[in-house]
Amino acid sequence: MNSVQGLLAASVISIQNSCFIYPACQNCFSRLILDSRRFHCLKCGCTGEAKDASYRYRLSLKIADTNDLFDITVFGSCLDPFFGVTAKNLQRYIQDFNQLSGETNTESSTRALVHAVETCFIGKRFIFGV
Repeated sequence: MNSVQGLLAASVISIQNSCFIYPACQNCFSRLILDSRRFHCLKCGCTGEAKDASYRYRLSLKIADTNDLFDITVFGSCLDPFFGVTAKNLQRYIQDFNQLSGETNTESSTRALVHAVETCFIGKRFIFGV
């Protein structure tokens, strides 16, 4: 699953999603179903307390090399250096910010994060392992 078969030098044209973090199963990395108290993985059946859920980065990008356009998704800890923290810590910072600011609508923090990610990635050239 993690074997790189080739490298692609390409520029990021756009960010395809606004949700860069997801609750992930520690066993199979699938998206967890969360409620206020518990999590459940539909793929492997793993369960636990919601406060113990792990989070993972998922960044979907449209990229272009000199000839073609590609849709790619970058997962996991390889994004830690770009965000400066792990996905779990970023999720906690966002929750703490929303709580401290009294935000009931998380749209403003989501907009700020999307803008920061667009500024960091759009127009920049990276080497992607595919």
